[in-house]
Amino acid sequence: MGTASRMRMSVYGVAEREGRLLLTRLTEDSPVFEPGAWHLPGGGIDPGEQPLEALARELHEETGLTLREARLLDVRSYRAHRNGIVWDLVAVFYAVELGEGTARVVEAAGSTDAAAWVPLPDLEDVRLSPPAADAVAGLR
Repeated sequence: MGTASRMRMSVYGVAEREGRLLLTRLTEDSPVFEPGAWHLPGGGIDPGEQPLEALARELHEETGLTLREARLLDVRSYRAHRNGIVWDLVAVFYAVELGEGTARVVEAAGSTDAAAWVPLPDLEDVRLSPPAADAVAGLR
């Protein structure tokens, strides 16, 4: 049996506040990237959904925070191998401003089990997903 291949279009929020970056931790249910890695809040765009609608939904599910503003930063592609599937991912990055509140995962049984504001200097010691690593590199 051959390897399955899937395409996915995703949106990610790059939120920096007071020298900290908002990240989420991936669970075993992560379809594309390595579980336990810290990742940008965001995810797949559902059929018929606009990118900013998907971004607002994903930000709320994964962090409990509300999207106030978004500015397009970049579009990148990634190839990942997970659970016998080759994923070709197109990732749309937005710089985001979020409402106030404590970051917490709202979605039950999703692919995220934690949300945290991580100080930028600490990111050197954190295992990051490829999109999160690219976002961090862009902040430097």
